[in-house]
Amino acid sequence: MAGRSTHEGHRGRMKRKFLDHGLEYFADHEVLELLLFFAIPQGDTNPTGHALMERFGTLDAVLSAPAEELQKVKGIGEHAAILLRLVNQVYRRGRMAAAASETILDTTQRMGRFFTDLFVGQNNEVMYQLCLDAKGRMKSCRKISEGDVGSVDLNIRRIVENALLCGAAQVALAHNHPSGFAVPSHEDRISTMMVRDALETVGIRLADHIIVADDDFVSMREDGLLD
Repeated sequence: MAGRSTHEGHRGRMKRKFLDHGLEYFADHEVLELLLFFAIPQGDTNPTGHALMERFGTLDAVLSAPAEELQKVKGIGEHAAILLRLVNQVYRRGRMAAAASETILDTTQRMGRFFTDLFVGQNNEVMYQLCLDAKGRMKSCRKISEGDVGSVDLNIRRIVENALLCGAAQVALAHNHPSGFAVPSHEDRISTMMVRDALETVGIRLADHIIVADDDFVSMREDGLLD
């Protein structure tokens, strides 16, 4: 009973510390400790926070890890793994909602930052399609394919259909390179030209194709491919 009271008092202090200061004074393992309070209702989650950091190395790696890998850490069950996986995905959903409500993505830099945020925590290669009006206001953003690292199935017909359904004047594509190098491959260049040509047949402009790796991005338009 005394042990339970001690843990409850510690949890209360950690929550108050967060409410007063945010995460500014938390070590990374303490961030995980606090988060795990909401999936592990009793007991000390501090050792679990340490174990996660020891296994994955960084906070970002923990929050990006597959659920089955998280559950290999002592103390992490299904509920805790789901909670940890939720963090990046909730952030990504919030960023998309904020962008949809107001942001005008009419420059390479704005598109690049939008997509860089969107790919936070993605381990697999994923492609998104951004549909825009003539002034660069976002009409929709959809995930159109996902594959293993190094492979994305590009569905040109689906891209054209999405653009027509949204009444888009222009489209931007983006996919990530989880390998860490934002350099377009030969296949990236060929597929981009195929999409550009298909969209042109229905009067829609391919504004750009952005390649994202970590916190960096490359624009195919700036590279001269879409001139």
